[in-house]
Amino acid sequence: MNESVQKPRGRLFFANPGPSNIPDSVLHAVSHVSVDWYPAEFMAVYHECMAGLKRVIKTQNDLVFHTGSGHAAWEAALVNLFSPGDLLLYPQTGNFSDRWGQMARDLGLRTQVLECDWRRGVEMTAVRAALVADKAREIKAVCVTHNETSTGMVLNPADFRAALDATGHPALLLVDTISSLGSIDFRCDEWRVDCAVGGSQKGLMLPTGLSFNTISEKAWAASKQSTMRKSYFSWANMMKLPHKSFMGTPPTSLFYGMKESLRLLLEDEGLDNVFARHTRLAEAVRRAVNHWSGNGGPQLYCTNPARYSDSVTTILMPEGFDANAVRNTALDRFNVSLGGGLARLAGKAFRIGHLGDLNEPMILGTLGVVELALKINHVPHTPGGVDAAIDYLAND
Repeated sequence: MNESVQKPRGRLFFANPGPSNIPDSVLHAVSHVSVDWYPAEFMAVYHECMAGLKRVIKTQNDLVFHTGSGHAAWEAALVNLFSPGDLLLYPQTGNFSDRWGQMARDLGLRTQVLECDWRRGVEMTAVRAALVADKAREIKAVCVTHNETSTGMVLNPADFRAALDATGHPALLLVDTISSLGSIDFRCDEWRVDCAVGGSQKGLMLPTGLSFNTISEKAWAASKQSTMRKSYFSWANMMKLPHKSFMGTPPTSLFYGMKESLRLLLEDEGLDNVFARHTRLAEAVRRAVNHWSGNGGPQLYCTNPARYSDSVTTILMPEGFDANAVRNTALDRFNVSLGGGLARLAGKAFRIGHLGDLNEPMILGTLGVVELALKINHVPHTPGGVDAAIDYLAND
């Protein structure tokens, strides 16, 4: 007879950087019965969500929805704005900036990747130099990943707008907000972002399956020149439909959930408080990691404090120690789910997501299990990281 495996008890502590925890009230709202998506009842919910999401994005620009994850909105932006052979500039931040660039190449676009030290991110001097060197104005867009979940790094879109303005370059500014929106302040119109890319499953605290683009007047003009093949993702086709989105049946249940998540963000807590909470919890995690780093222990992967992410922290393991062993211990024994290292960081790093529906007890519980898993796996570290986080939170 096989010996039974003891499963961890209690509620799962989900500390991944996306999808994120879904509040109970949003889960209840998502469980709404199926409805016809044309009548006035649903259209009222739809338009309320559209208006609320624009408040989060801080835009008056047009907004279109797609059924699909954030990758769907990546592709929608590319096929609607460009033509085969167009050149796009990708400042490197990690795995997801690289993957967006690979998608562009798969679609027949050309990319100029500004490579960098993944631990610090691209230098703005390199961005400006690339724009200045583009005398023929071949670069059609700068594609920025606002928050890079693989490396725990934020790039400021305002810096890229400033670089475009300073060099007089006419390229579009595209920004991936998938893991920042609703967690880190995003100012679409102030920064003159031409197309923002977003998804439902992170800071918006919804299930995966809904993504969106914002479209500036300049982006609309570019879309009219695009010769990329498109059908399902065609913005022009969507504008002919009542919802001005979706080539097919909308995921109606997600809009009932979005109505509730937007209420939580905008009315119940307020965006400024949401951002402050994310900053506070992120700093508590960083204080713990910096404490553990003593004695040759794990350390923050991002080494540029000005670019620390408030939605995810990536933690680099000491040489010779397996990050997945720590993750497996946390999940299999203590019911805490941590994010894994991606691409070149596979097995070398793990990630703590601190975005969405999260508070101090959840963060401290997660940090306690991480320290426990480090001890069980004999990973060098200085004990007391949880106390360092508590000290910060108590005095913040």
